Amino acid sequence: MAAAECDVIMAAPEGAGEPESDEEEARREAESFKEQGNAYYAKKDYNEAYNYYTKAIDTCPNNASYYGNRAATLMMLGRFREALGDAQQSVRLDDSFVRGHLREGKCHLSLGNAMAASRCFQRVLELDHKNTQAQQELKNASTVLEYEKIAEVDFEKRDFRKVVFCMDRALEFAPACHRFKILKAECLALLGRYPEAQSVASDILRMDSTNADALYVRGLCLYYEDCIEKAVQFFVQALRMAPDHEKACLACRNAKALKAKKEDGNKAFKEGNYKLAYELYTEALGIDPNNIKTNAKLYCNRGTVNSKLRKLEEAIDDCTNAVKLDDTYIKAYLRRAQCYMDTEQYEDAVRDYEKVYQTEKTKEHKQLLKNAQVELKKSKRKDYYKILGVDKNASEDEIKKAYRKRALMHHPDRHSGASAEVQKEEEKKFKEVGEAFTILSDPKKKARYDSGQDLEEDGLNMGDFDANNIFKAFFGGPGGFSFEGCE
Repeated sequence: MAAAECDVIMAAPEGAGEPESDEEEARREAESFKEQGNAYYAKKDYNEAYNYYTKAIDTCPNNASYYGNRAATLMMLGRFREALGDAQQSVRLDDSFVRGHLREGKCHLSLGNAMAASRCFQRVLELDHKNTQAQQELKNASTVLEYEKIAEVDFEKRDFRKVVFCMDRALEFAPACHRFKILKAECLALLGRYPEAQSVASDILRMDSTNADALYVRGLCLYYEDCIEKAVQFFVQALRMAPDHEKACLACRNAKALKAKKEDGNKAFKEGNYKLAYELYTEALGIDPNNIKTNAKLYCNRGTVNSKLRKLEEAIDDCTNAVKLDDTYIKAYLRRAQCYMDTEQYEDAVRDYEKVYQTEKTKEHKQLLKNAQVELKKSKRKDYYKILGVDKNASEDEIKKAYRKRALMHHPDRHSGASAEVQKEEEKKFKEVGEAFTILSDPKKKARYDSGQDLEEDGLNMGDFDANNIFKAFFGGPGGFSFEGCE
C-alpha cells in the first residue's frame, strides 16, 4: 500500500507579519505529525505511523486525509474494523475524497461485506470513471458475492466440500471475514476434519473470546468427536453470548438428548433388558444423522444387543453400518467378526480379523485371526459331522448309531434296481459315510480333524479308501448283513 498522500501547506498571505493564530499553529503542527507518520509508514513501521496520524487527528480533527492515512495504516496492521471507521469518517468530512472511498470499500470487502464494498467502488467511479483500481475491486466484490451465493446453495445440498472451496476463494478477497471463516469451520466439522475446524474457530476466539459462532463451532467439533459433555459447555457459552443462536440451540438440545438416550441404553443392556436397550439405541440413532462417531458407537452397541438376542444377521448389519461411519472402529470389526464366526461365514471373519490385526498387533488379535483361519480351512474340507448327521460334540455311541443308519441308507446293494445316475450318487454318499466314520471313530484322527490339521499327515489317503471294508468290519464281515428280503 502506497504512503498516504500529503496535503499541501498553503503559504501565509503576502504582508502578513503578525504572529500565527492558534488555528494556524495547530494546522502546522498537525501537518508535522502527518509528515512524520508518512515517514514511518514508508519505513513500514505502521505502529509508529499510527501514533503520529493519531496525533495529527487529535490536533486537527476535521482533516479528511489524516483519517484516510490512519485508515491505510490500520489496514496494513490487519485492523480492518477500526480502519473502516476512519475511512468512513474521512469521506464524511470530504465526500469527494477518492482514496477515502477506496479504503472504505477495501475494508468492507476484507470484512466480507461485498455489497457495501461495491457501493463504495461505484462512488469512486462516479468521481473518477477511469479509476482502474476501483474497476478491479468492483470485480473482486462481484466474485465474492458469487461465491457466497454458490456456498449458500451447496450448504443446503450438504455439499460441504464445495462450500469449503468457495469460502477459501472468498477469503482470498475477504481475509478478515469471520462469517466466511465460521462457515468454513462448520463445514470442516461436518466433513469430520475436526483439527482444521478447531484451528479456525480458535483463531477467531483469540481475537474475540465472546464470538458465539466460534464457540458453537468449537462445541460442534467436540460433539462430533463424541465428547458430548464438553460440547454442551461450549453450546451453553455460545447461547449465553447470543441467546437466539439457532444452531447452537439445536446442537445443545441434540447433544443432551443423545447423551441421555445412549446412557439409558447402556443401563438397560447392563441390566440384561436387551429389548429395551435395542429400542433406546434405535431412538438415539434417529436424533442426529450428522454425528458420525457417536452413531458408529450406537450401531455397534445395537449390534451387540442383536448378538445377545441371537439375531446375528441383524447384528452383522449394525456392525457394518458402524464401520461405514468409522472405518477405524476396531470394536465394531471384532463384534462383526465374531458374528461371522457364529454364522460360519469364515472368509468374512478372517477378513475382519486381518483388518484388526493390521491395526493392533496384539497376541489376542493374532489368536483370533488364527482361529478364524483354522475354521475357514476346516470349512473347505468335507464336513464329516454333517455327513453323519451328528453334532460336533457327539459321543462315540452316537457316531456309531449314525454310521449304521447312513451306511444302510446309502449302501449300493440297496439301490441296485435304481438308475445308473442314482446308483452313482448313492455309491458316492456311501463312501463319504465310511470316510466320516473312519475319522470320527478314531480319537486321534478326530482330534486332528477337529483342530484343522491335514489328515494326510497321518498317512490316510482317502483316494484309496474302500468303504465296503469299513462296512463289513462294522457289520461283522461276510454274511453279517444282507439286503435280501428287505423292501
